[in-house]
Amino acid sequence: MVRRTKEEAEETRLQILDAAERTFHDKGVSRASLADIAAAAGVSRGAIYWHFQNKVDLFQAMIDRLRMPLEDLAQASQSENEPDPLGRMRELLVQVLRRVELDAQCRRVSEIFQHKCEYTEELGDLRQKMQTFNLECDQRIEKSLRNAVKRGQLPDDLDCRLAAFSLHAHISGLQAHWLLAPGQLSLAAQAENLIDGLLDMLRSSPAMRQR
Repeated sequence: MVRRTKEEAEETRLQILDAAERTFHDKGVSRASLADIAAAAGVSRGAIYWHFQNKVDLFQAMIDRLRMPLEDLAQASQSENEPDPLGRMRELLVQVLRRVELDAQCRRVSEIFQHKCEYTEELGDLRQKMQTFNLECDQRIEKSLRNAVKRGQLPDDLDCRLAAFSLHAHISGLQAHWLLAPGQLSLAAQAENLIDGLLDMLRSSPAMRQR
């Protein structure tokens, strides 16, 4: 009975998350209310508060769910014991781009994150949470790059902090640009070329070296 209750609670939580994604996508994060999300999920606002503290917490859970399928690859590239950290990072970044086009849920959440999220006063600390999230991403990329340098896969004098910042910005920009005009090219088909071009920059550009 207890197990069934936990299963039902998890089903309700996922139902709310799915409804939040649809509502955020249709209305934008700032204009979507918890009442809107509750109606779309077919639950009460109380049910939402049982699982999530507020709209910001719900938004964070939506982002976390998007990241989970790629977390193993991310951790592998950051592990000092990984023999091919650059290869794992390449695989991760290729998948990030491919999913935006091929995975409907990923594409929807990416559109919300890139184009339908306003940092209004109502959303409180969402901007700070996103700043923390971006900083953590930069730090994780930098750790992967340092592992690649130690393995001889990237130049010894690579400025890993600058490279991580640049790489993260490029990936985010590629997603945002493609989502506004998806008919220009297939992001999934060109993902390997786009990522290899970025990695070539890290290997060869004098501007990416320590000074």
